Amino acid sequence: MVEKRISFGRDRLPLIASLLLWISCLGMGMQLSSCTPNTQHAYYIDPEAGNDANSGRSAEEAWQSLEKVKDISLAPGEQLLLKRGTTLNGQLEVCAKGTADKPVVIGSYGDNKLPKPCIVGNDTSLYAVHIFNSEHLIMRDLEIVNTGKQALPLRTGLKIECKDYGVSHNIRIDGLTIRDVNGSLVKQLGGGSGIYIVNEGAKVKSCFDSLVIENCHILRCARNAMIWKGYHDRRNWYPSKHTVIRGNLIEEVPGDGIVPIGCDSTLIEYNVMRNCPDVLPMTEAAAGFWPWSCDNTTIQFNHVSGHKAPWDAQAYDCDYNCTNTVIQYNYSHDNYGGLVLICDAGKERTYSLGNQHSTVRYNISIGDGIRPKPTRQGMFSPGIHIAGRVEDTRIERNIIHANAKPGKDIDRSMVVSDNWDGYAARTTFSQNIFYAAEPSCFDLTQSTGNVFNGNWHLGDYASLPDDPEQKTDCPVYDELILSVDKDGYGGLEKLMKQHTVCGVKFLFVDKESIENFFGLLQ
Repeated sequence: MVEKRISFGRDRLPLIASLLLWISCLGMGMQLSSCTPNTQHAYYIDPEAGNDANSGRSAEEAWQSLEKVKDISLAPGEQLLLKRGTTLNGQLEVCAKGTADKPVVIGSYGDNKLPKPCIVGNDTSLYAVHIFNSEHLIMRDLEIVNTGKQALPLRTGLKIECKDYGVSHNIRIDGLTIRDVNGSLVKQLGGGSGIYIVNEGAKVKSCFDSLVIENCHILRCARNAMIWKGYHDRRNWYPSKHTVIRGNLIEEVPGDGIVPIGCDSTLIEYNVMRNCPDVLPMTEAAAGFWPWSCDNTTIQFNHVSGHKAPWDAQAYDCDYNCTNTVIQYNYSHDNYGGLVLICDAGKERTYSLGNQHSTVRYNISIGDGIRPKPTRQGMFSPGIHIAGRVEDTRIERNIIHANAKPGKDIDRSMVVSDNWDGYAARTTFSQNIFYAAEPSCFDLTQSTGNVFNGNWHLGDYASLPDDPEQKTDCPVYDELILSVDKDGYGGLEKLMKQHTVCGVKFLFVDKESIENFFGLLQ
């Protein structure tokens, strides 16, 4: 495809032609970065050849610094464009109010073969880019760095904030690289993140509607990749809605990967988290992708591996004050923790509905639970951990393939349902494949109302739950999976497909393949 160059300078296309070009590009499925519509107004920044005394209205009249952006409020259809191949020091402060048909666009200009423009925060900056009280905004194709001489609590790369504003609609973050953010490694001190999403307000309750974060590469950010701060208290409930987190690659992040807080109807799909460094203090708990104080979250078609948090370190989690969470069609492997944590502290009921109606289905876990050192409860890393007063959880048609552990003291539990100021009630396990290469066990402690129905328990177990339809062998699993390799990686790949995330191919659970596989077992 030959890219079309459009001038934003003196030789502007008419507005009608510009809109037709935009529609044509979308119709052809072209990337917006390769086919950008001309508008009546655009601002340019070139830190090398620009001058803050210029008008900023063309590439030839570009500004030099990010400081000039503080003086403008971007209106419908306007663009702010940073020159490719350059580094801009300081903080980009954005206030933009587009409309549904005329969004504000913040991106890049110049030779597409050059690197994205890179914004580097100051030594003490809590953020390098700040989107504040904005809506109908697209930000794409930028690189963001925020490294100070010392780690700072709450330091982030990109902060998206809505405060005393009302509802902020349709913010889309696309194709950013956010790297090297040195926030605090300690959660109680405020942590740190690649992206920090905040909605709050004492005068005017504020939230996001249809926030999209996709195709971003988050690299070497401490403590977390993406985390929210919202209305978590059910007595003061005003959730952000219809958030989509899709196609992001998270690497070398030691803490939490994606954590929506105070949200409703969030979709988290086709994201990858891998290669998490083992650097968190021993006090810290973290996991891959999980909601906290959220309703109707769907976590599907994700891939998490190599999580090494001192505590938890599961690939997926459904946590405090969450209802109707669905965790499905995800891949988890080689994590210190297991596939999933379902939890809620029993005493925390003043602001919380508890953890209710979680569903975990059609996920694949291979070689998880390999924590090599003691945690708060010793060498603890079951394949599935249910903690505290969670209610009406359904765990069905998952494959937990527990390989031989690298050390004799490593936990080999398959399922543990234990105390956290209370015990789980009414958990149903249906038609799951539990494969243990070494002796394992189920420890349901004092949880109540557990129902096991038609599960496969493959291997040697010290104890098994009461399951009137349980099976202790599975010829289909032997033939299709274990005959390929006992470790399960090669055989279970048959139930997956490759999908490209940020230019890298990864395996994801294939919905049709895994459903057909379980159909063969009936």
